[in-house]
Amino acid sequence: MSDVSVVGPGDGEVIELGAATIRVIEDGSTTAHRLGIVEITLAPHEEGPAQHRHSRHDEGFYVVSGTARFTVGSTVYDAPPGALAMVPPGVPHGFANPGDEPLVMINTFTPDFYVGYFRDLRDAIADGRAATAEGVGEVMARYDTALAEDFAPGGDA
Repeated sequence: MSDVSVVGPGDGEVIELGAATIRVIEDGSTTAHRLGIVEITLAPHEEGPAQHRHSRHDEGFYVVSGTARFTVGSTVYDAPPGALAMVPPGVPHGFANPGDEPLVMINTFTPDFYVGYFRDLRDAIADGRAATAEGVGEVMARYDTALAEDFAPGGDA
């Protein structure tokens, strides 16, 4: 018989990443690594990650509260609470919080591969290795993810 995982509202591993707080709800250990789930809270008027592409996993974003601004290539979507964005491998994407209240999203990864990125990014920030886009890109590369240079801020797109 398998154990059931129940994570309460105050439970889970909390990872502070500047204006973003990541709460790991499911790290893949109870799903045989088929699914990872985190809760992302992004402060008001903050940019999230630069556009990037994952090659090994699908990523989902369910907006719980606030408004998420998803940028997918050159297209921008404002997503209110209750909206779901699913991003397949290879699609450039990023998100921001354009609003006056914190943005809270449930973020899924299938498989769970990317959950470790948040831990590694926290550690790289702590020791100064992630102070630049290049440093963040190095951490992303460990998770088969790359910055979408063709859609970088100030780029040609």
